[in-house]
Formats: sequence, C-alpha cells, structure tokens
Amino acid sequence: MRYFHVDAFAQTPFSGNPAGVCPLEAWPAAALMQQIAAENHLAETAFFVARAGTTAEYDIRWFTPAVEIDLCGHATLAAAHVLFTHLGFAEPQVTFHSQSGPLRVAREADGRLTLDFPSRPPQELLTHPTGLADGLRATPLHVLAARDLLVVFNTEAEVQALKPDMARIAALEYVGVIATAPGSNGVDFVSRFFAPRVGVPEDPVTGSAHSTLIPFWAEKLSKTELRARQISPRGGDLWCRLRGERVDISGYAVTYAAGEIIVG
Repeated sequence: MRYFHVDAFAQTPFSGNPAGVCPLEAWPAAALMQQIAAENHLAETAFFVARAGTTAEYDIRWFTPAVEIDLCGHATLAAAHVLFTHLGFAEPQVTFHSQSGPLRVAREADGRLTLDFPSRPPQELLTHPTGLADGLRATPLHVLAARDLLVVFNTEAEVQALKPDMARIAALEYVGVIATAPGSNGVDFVSRFFAPRVGVPEDPVTGSAHSTLIPFWAEKLSKTELRARQISPRGGDLWCRLRGERVDISGYAVTYAAGEIIVG
C-alpha cells in the first residue's frame, strides 16, 4: 500500500498538522484501515479510492488512532496535495465524496489549496456542559455547540495558556472542544482543538473545526474573509471565507515522507 506523510497547513516540514495518506485501488476492510491509523498514530490517516467512470472524483474516509471520523480538513488537504504533487493529477480541482457530502479542493496559482467544506454554525448553550470548566481548568466567556463544543475566551493569551484535563474533556458528549479568541497582527481569530474522546488529545491544525469557527467569527466580526491561526505547539495558518452554507478553508501542504505500508 502506497503511503505518504504530509504536513498540512504548513509550508515547511515539522509544522502544521501531519496526516497519513493512503491512495487505494479498492477498499480494504475498515478494521485494517483502523489498525493502520492506530499504527501511524497521527491525528488522522486518509484513505481514498477513485470513483469508477470519473476522472476527478474520489471517495475518501478518515480514521483517527481510535475511530473513523465524519469530517477532517487537514487530511483532505493532504490527500489533494498527494494527488496534485505525486500522482499526476492534472485537473484544477478534485472532488472527494465523504460522510459529510462532496468536498472540493482547488489548487491556486501559488500552490495553496482551498477546501470547499460545509458550514456548521454553532448554537449558544444556555447551560454549560457538566465538567467543562473543570476539564478546561478555565471558565470561558461563551459556550456554543455544533459537532464540537466551541468555547470563547477574551484573549489569545487565555487560549494559549489552557492546560486541559484530557480525561474530563474526553467525558464530554462531543467529538472535541474548540477554544478560540480574537487574534492580532492581521490574524482575525486564533484557536486550539482538543479531541481526546476520539484519540487526539490536541490536534495541531483542524480544518473541520473551522467549519464552525468561520461562521461564528464572520458574524461576530461582520466580515466574510478572515485570517486564522491555530496556536498549537506546531501551529498553522489558514485563509478562510464564508459562502452561505459553505466555507472555504485554504492552506499549504508539504510532503515529509513517502513509501509503502506492508500489511501482509
């Protein structure tokens, strides 16, 4: 099985979010893909198969080390990077079909890749989930929810200082917790993402979280084009746009390694 290790939302290795990418001719058993993802021990490993009768469409699935996930941005960006950079894909745009519907990735003139993802606006919760403040070891200004919890703080420094109790965060009934605050120096907002419930204590750069962050900050800042930065230890930069029920999430990617997985 061909295998690529790609740092997504990064322009140099050792930054952004590392993803495993496995191009396939046919689907193996889900249990095997889960084992491969666990062995890779990256936030996600993406597997994709070309759709019969098409030239620019693929089916894609993503696995964390613990579970299959319904939407993943950085591994989709990484899969598109592999197609454009290593597999001779010549079209300007690729469509991945997923559990979350069709996801398109376009290649820009400067090499940046743009994800076309669903918008998932969060709804404010009147009552904070039990254990959230203890899990964060901090009290957010606002708490909202979509697939993930969105917790809003006043300052970037507060988000940067978070040291969550991962066991308590994993006990919450959400895929993950997005912590966010206004940015500075040309960055509209910053974030961090914690998802120990699905085997990812802190995700370095989370495309899917921006399906919720973009509509939230677009409304709050009264603008549809935004710059974002995920302030994990590795860090990553994202260019964002709200388009009604869809969002554009753009970033760069770089290949760290390529090889084969021997599975039998």
